[in-house]
Amino acid sequence: MSRVLKSHKMVVAALAALVLALGVGQAVLDRTSAQAKQAPRFEVDPFWPRPMPNNWVLGQTIGLTVDDRDHVWIVHRGNDPGNLDRTELAFPVPNSPRVSECCQAAPPVLEFDAEGNLVGSWGGPKAGAPYQWPESNHGVVVDHKGFVWIGGNGGPDSHILKFRRDGTFVAQYGTPGALKDPASPAAKPVFNANSTDMKNFGRVAKIFIDPKANEGYVADGYLNHRVAVIDLDNGNIKRMWGAYGKPPTDQVLGRYNPTDPVAQQFRNPVHCAERANDGMVYVCDRVNDRLQIFKSDGSFVKEVFHEKNTLADGSVWDVAFSKDPEQKYLYVADGANEHVYIYDRQSMTELSRFGYGGRQPGMFLGVHSIAVDSKGNIYTTETYTGKRLQKFVNKGVGPVTAPGAAPTPWPTRSGR
Repeated sequence: MSRVLKSHKMVVAALAALVLALGVGQAVLDRTSAQAKQAPRFEVDPFWPRPMPNNWVLGQTIGLTVDDRDHVWIVHRGNDPGNLDRTELAFPVPNSPRVSECCQAAPPVLEFDAEGNLVGSWGGPKAGAPYQWPESNHGVVVDHKGFVWIGGNGGPDSHILKFRRDGTFVAQYGTPGALKDPASPAAKPVFNANSTDMKNFGRVAKIFIDPKANEGYVADGYLNHRVAVIDLDNGNIKRMWGAYGKPPTDQVLGRYNPTDPVAQQFRNPVHCAERANDGMVYVCDRVNDRLQIFKSDGSFVKEVFHEKNTLADGSVWDVAFSKDPEQKYLYVADGANEHVYIYDRQSMTELSRFGYGGRQPGMFLGVHSIAVDSKGNIYTTETYTGKRLQKFVNKGVGPVTAPGAAPTPWPTRSGR
C-alpha cells in the first residue's frame, strides 16, 4: 500500500513539475514574442511648422505631399465661406467688411521647407485665369518633373489642374461641370457620376505619381467610384477599375452597415490609390472601412478591413509607406477614430498606433492626409475643425509594449 502511495505521489509531483515548466516556458515565449514585435516610433514636433506671415491661418487642410527636396506641400480651404467658424470672421469673404486684425486666410497652396519655413504660397480662383480653380480643392502632389497636381471634390469638379512649382498654370484635364445633369435647374445643379468617362473625372480626392511609368493613379473619388490611371504628359486615362478589379459602376449603395454582405463596389469617397515599390496598389475605400490591394494593372489581390464597425465617414482615409527599400510598414490615417495606425505591410497586421482625439500637439481632429519624408518622418493634415499640419519625428524602431494603445507621442523631457 505504501509503495502504491509513494508511486502516486511521484506521479503527482511529476505532473506538477511539468505544468510549472509549461507555464514558465509559455511566459518566456510570451516575453520573447513581445520583444520580437517591433514598430517605428514617433515624437510630435510641436514647433513645426514655424509661424506664417501676414496673420495667415489654415482652413480645412485637405491635401499633403512631400517632394524630392523634402519640402512639404499642403492645400487647404481657408478662404471658403462654407468652412468658416466664429473665430474666422475676418477671413476675406467676398463683399464682407474687415472685422478685426486677426485673421487672414493663407493662399490655398503652401510649400514649407524641411525646417518648417513657409517658402511658397499661391493658388485660388482668379478672374480671367485660363483654368477653373476647384470649387472645393482636394489633394496635392508634386511629380518627378516638378509639376504640382491638384484635384477637387466640389459639385462641378470634374477636372484636374497642373501647375509649375511657382503656381504657373500648365494644363487642365477634364472639363469643369461636365457631369452636370442637363435637366437640373441652374440654381441647384445636379451632378451624376460617370465612372466610365474617358475624358472627365468625378471629384478627385488624390493623385499618386509613378515616375518610372510616368503615370498618375487617380482616386476618383467623391462622385465616381473608380481608380483611373492617367498619362502624366497629356492627362489621358489609360486604364481604370472598381472594387475587386471589376469594371466600375455608378451604383448607389446607400449607407454602410458592417453586418451587411460585403460591398461589391467602392463607396464614395475612393480616397486614395497609392502604389508601393513592389507594384501593389493600395486603395482607400474609406466608408467601407477597407483597403483593397491590386496589381498595377488593376488585378485584385486582397482586401483588408480596418476598424470595420466604424460608421459615418469611415476609417481608411489615407495611407503612406515607410522609407526603407522594402517599405516594410504601412501607415494608415483614420480621421474617424483619430489614430495613425502602423501595419506590417506583408502580413497586413497592426503593430501599433499613436495619437487620439484632441487639439494638443500629437492629437488629431479629422486626421485626413499622411505623408513621409526621406528621413522617415511622418506629416499629417487635419480637416473639419482640426485645420492643422503636424510633424512626427522618426525615432527609430523599438519594441511594442502596449499593442492597441494609442499614446500621444510627446517629446522626451530631459531631467524628469
